[in-house]
Amino acid sequence: MAAIFRRKFFPLLLPTRGITCQFITLELPSSSIWELGFRSLVPGVHPVRQFSAQSNKFPEYEMPTVTWGFVQGRKEKLVSKVIICDYLKGLGIITDELEVVELPSTVDVMRERVEFLQKLGLTIDDINEYPLMLGCSVRKNVIPVLGYLEKIGIPRQKMGEFIKNYPQVLHASVVVELAPVVKFLRGLDVEKEDIGYVLQKYPELLGFKLDGTMSTSVAYLVSFGVNPRDIGPMVTQYPYLLGMRVGTMIKPLADYLISLGLPKKILARMFEKRPYVLGYDLEMSVKPNVECLVSFGVRKEAIPSIIAQFPQILGLPLKAKMSTHQYFFNFKLKIDPDGFARVIEKMPQIVSLNQNVIFKPVEFLLGRAISAEDVAKMVVKCPQLLALHLGLMKNSFYFFKSEMGRPIKELVDFPEYFTYSLESRIKPRYQMLQSKGIRFSLPWFLNCSEQRFEERLQGDYIETESVGPSFFMGGKLELPGNDVVSEEEDGESDDEVLFRRTVSL
Repeated sequence: MAAIFRRKFFPLLLPTRGITCQFITLELPSSSIWELGFRSLVPGVHPVRQFSAQSNKFPEYEMPTVTWGFVQGRKEKLVSKVIICDYLKGLGIITDELEVVELPSTVDVMRERVEFLQKLGLTIDDINEYPLMLGCSVRKNVIPVLGYLEKIGIPRQKMGEFIKNYPQVLHASVVVELAPVVKFLRGLDVEKEDIGYVLQKYPELLGFKLDGTMSTSVAYLVSFGVNPRDIGPMVTQYPYLLGMRVGTMIKPLADYLISLGLPKKILARMFEKRPYVLGYDLEMSVKPNVECLVSFGVRKEAIPSIIAQFPQILGLPLKAKMSTHQYFFNFKLKIDPDGFARVIEKMPQIVSLNQNVIFKPVEFLLGRAISAEDVAKMVVKCPQLLALHLGLMKNSFYFFKSEMGRPIKELVDFPEYFTYSLESRIKPRYQMLQSKGIRFSLPWFLNCSEQRFEERLQGDYIETESVGPSFFMGGKLELPGNDVVSEEEDGESDDEVLFRRTVSL
């Protein structure tokens, strides 16, 4: 046998087509035998090759010792398929879908396919979810695909999970199908290091056509007013938008939100920062939630502000949350349903807060000798109290009592005091006013900009107090007694003013 390897060529016997097994003789270099993946002709020696498209970049996967088997006639193929199916059934694999699939000629090849998939982390149940993966050649299909997926950022330890979620990728061509999709994502400004993350969240992207849903959804969003530079971050955060049809999903949702009174610019910015809103079902979630808000006493004109402040409210199981919170506010906080509706208008995030979190600031205020009725008034006027850190509230209260020595009634009238920073606003301004001997109310020295405060300090008179801006988290500012209109706002439409103020907040 050693003499065979000293020869440059040696014969290989292959069966020709037909039922009877006739043989032909081919002259092939000995190195070709190894490259074709056949077992060694030397008894007891089983060569194993390491596959790598680029050995310096791709991790290496172990090649199987056999790849397909040997050439068979029609009857031999039928017999082999029966034998292989019996083998797979013995493993617990359902073979119904494999009847029309071309399978390898020997059980050894199929055994190595199954073992290869199991090494990736797939179980027999996973294979039964998509048994057609057993028709993929490890050498020609699986290893090139795995190497490419690892190259674009999918970790090897998560490769099995990726294949479970989208086993169809094993049939794909790297050059014809996978690489163009990755190039398309890069063209949308998805960062190179985020490609793997995006595909793990939505692996079905690898099966999309570039001129189909992906292109039309992006084109519509840009035409709607979304900044093209924000498409990449949107896809990274919520890649499912690339699989949404414009006519049946995106456009109907946008049209409905505009009909509620949301300006188009605001909606475009909302899509940029919260793209998951596009995934909310219009008929099953969005419309019922809007109707739910109205049924609980929320005014229709406040709906756009609520959505702009807290878009997630469109996708929550809202009716159950509103019911439990309304009962809690009425029973524990002594706030009637109408007051609860005003709280939701000013701070819709309340519906997602845990009741224990809500009650801690209330307990603190009640413990400071403030009556339950006054605490209820404070919460309705400034619901942000319910989301404040208890330690910060304590510090602000003790400064108010010990340093400022002011009556509790001022806190009841101006609960927004607790929302200002003690160290950066309350203390410095208080000390400056004290040094000048100026008497003041809480709203007068806190509810103004730094520039306005400096003007008040330099003024020779104390200006008449007016009602300050109402405080909506992220919503539209209403300026009663509108004293000054800046040149920037002069001439702007209401939509433009709302847009600029919302973004600034």
